Amino acid sequence: MSEQTTKSETVFQLQRVYLKDASIELPNAPEIFLNRNQPKIEIQVDVGGSRINETIFESAVTVTVTAKIEDKVTFLVECKQAGIFEISGMPEDQIPPILGVICPNMVYPYLRANLADLITRTGYPPVHLSDVNFELFYQKRLEAEKQKNNSSE
Repeated sequence: MSEQTTKSETVFQLQRVYLKDASIELPNAPEIFLNRNQPKIEIQVDVGGSRINETIFESAVTVTVTAKIEDKVTFLVECKQAGIFEISGMPEDQIPPILGVICPNMVYPYLRANLADLITRTGYPPVHLSDVNFELFYQKRLEAEKQKNNSSE
């Protein structure tokens, strides 16, 4: 009986958070530092998840921040923060929303801190990312995939 209880036990646990990738580019330095205008900031967010083995999953959030003055890039920073999660005892159809919503919510605060630190190292003031509604982000992604599949038929 204890075997059945163990097998049906639901587990959701963060194992590790890590900075998977980070890059900084200042393609127009040092000349760009002479320009006193404020850069225009563009931010792109992406989320991904994958199964490592039967119960271990990776969820990652990638943010790309591009700052431009006129048509010149002042800096380009890309940061990918990931987490390893143990997930078991849940129906398979619940795994994608967990990887697309709950896990990114747990990883994102680390990403925000790392990204602000990286940008500070460029010599510019940090960019503080606002909160992201990962549930809405996930729903929009599902709708886009559904439309893509419908248009290809």
